[in-house]
Amino acid sequence: MNGGSLGLRTSASFGSLQLQAQSEGLQAQNLYIVRKTSKISGSGAREKERFLSCIFRYSSRRKVGMLILAAFAILAFMTGCITVNKENDLESSALDFDSRFYNQSPHHISSFLPRKEVLQYGSNSMMNKVTVCHENTGWHPSLSHASASSISFGAATSLKNPCKDFAFPPPPPGDRRRIGPRPCPVCYAPMEQAIAYMPRSPSASPVLRHLTYFSEENPIKTELRGGSEFGGYPSLKQRNDSFDIKESMNVHCGFVKGCRPGDGTGFDIDVADLRELEQFHEVIVASAIFGNYDIIQQPRNIGETARKNVRFYMFVDEETEAFMKNVSLLGSDKMVGIWRVIVVHNVPYTDARRNGKVPKLLLHRLFPNIRYSIWIDGKLQLVVDPYQILERFLWRQNATFAISRHYRRFDVYEEAEANKAAGKYSNFSIDYQIKFYEKEGLTPYSAAKLPITSDVPEGCVIIREHIPITNLFSCLWFNEVDRFTARDQLSFSTVRDKIMAKVNWSISMFLDCERRNFVIQAYHRDLLEQRAHTVVARSYSPPALVRDRNLTKRPPVRHGKGDRRSGSRRHRKVISRNRENA
Repeated sequence: MNGGSLGLRTSASFGSLQLQAQSEGLQAQNLYIVRKTSKISGSGAREKERFLSCIFRYSSRRKVGMLILAAFAILAFMTGCITVNKENDLESSALDFDSRFYNQSPHHISSFLPRKEVLQYGSNSMMNKVTVCHENTGWHPSLSHASASSISFGAATSLKNPCKDFAFPPPPPGDRRRIGPRPCPVCYAPMEQAIAYMPRSPSASPVLRHLTYFSEENPIKTELRGGSEFGGYPSLKQRNDSFDIKESMNVHCGFVKGCRPGDGTGFDIDVADLRELEQFHEVIVASAIFGNYDIIQQPRNIGETARKNVRFYMFVDEETEAFMKNVSLLGSDKMVGIWRVIVVHNVPYTDARRNGKVPKLLLHRLFPNIRYSIWIDGKLQLVVDPYQILERFLWRQNATFAISRHYRRFDVYEEAEANKAAGKYSNFSIDYQIKFYEKEGLTPYSAAKLPITSDVPEGCVIIREHIPITNLFSCLWFNEVDRFTARDQLSFSTVRDKIMAKVNWSISMFLDCERRNFVIQAYHRDLLEQRAHTVVARSYSPPALVRDRNLTKRPPVRHGKGDRRSGSRRHRKVISRNRENA
């Protein structure tokens, strides 16, 4: 060892000899260490000693270096593979929700939604974080409740539809005692057959495949009529861009202060209720009562399968909740008959009618894992099974969005004038909205718009399949209600026509008399109470007035000599003529 080291210091001409000497020295040192340890270890250690000595004996220094480099290369390759796999996992969670949705429990699915964050600067020099909230559109037949029915999916193809040859009977004769619209006959498929007609897979969404939503911590109002903070104050440019249908779109759709609607976004909901809403739902029926404006109506004629599998949700504000508790209608189980009551806190609007538009138009935000929904206003009573309604108005028509048309008005201009006459909203706001739509091309309804049968819906019932295009329509319809008046009948046709001009999609508008076949329309609470007071006032007569009836008689009128009544003169003339004729 010392000789080798000295040779390296004194001369550089003996390179090969020095390397050989160094190699022999290393071998000797290694053999010395192995021999020293062999005295302590057993037979297994002796085998390791022979193996190591063979490696160093038959491998040169260059080969050992190459082995070390190869080991480092393999380690670097494995590290890169792990990193790429992690990135692919994150990317697949953002682009392919369906695969994750199939393989996991439906409980609290939306908590796994990915976020893509972008930073913006507001006009007040404050940092405003804008988040893109992704949409859930996944479902799987294995999660289907109706698949447990006695008739499986697809079995209806072998059954004859009893409504195939159905035709409207002639209208009934007029009844003067009943004025106004009436229900007309509707042919519904039998209960089990209606369930069997449910499609196996979701309908195709034309053009639009991926829909995401804006979320901003500090939304800034940049225009005079830019909507509300709850809606995110979308600009006119953003509004116009949202009608340019593309494969992937990002739009305003309420709940802008978070990616979990109802959790600190305005229109807040208790965490336990949110977890239930975020579960997978195949079919739901939803309604709302705000401002204690209506009396809750219990559905009738609901089949056993629907009672077991279809959820009925009623959204109420704190005012309505307090009334229900005061009259012992709402208990700790939050059930009122078949309805599951969802209490909403921190409502975004002072107008109860506007607050009612949130669950009506944005059900897909509150129920991120939903397939079909039936919306009915709080004053309506459902009297037909939900599966039969879906079969009649969606599946049989190959439709994804169905709504009834108004029973009398078909034109937006007529609807606007009727709203002004009834005092539904301020005349100035209605005129401003109509003039704005006129500049965009709004025209009175005419036969030239056929097969579109009406521009004015009766929006108290909406039947939907939740796919990206129908969810987009609901978002853009809500944005119009948020920007202009709360009268959604005025903005319906504008949103519909703008979307239909871009994609091959339409809305099924059925007759209002058909709607009245499966829902019964009651009066609002104030009208019902007013009627009740009127009936009581008519049937009740105070005892004091009955007792003092003689005191209320008018005194007899005395006439003077010149005050003879004409009736007495006429009576005398008639008597005299009769005598002459006799």
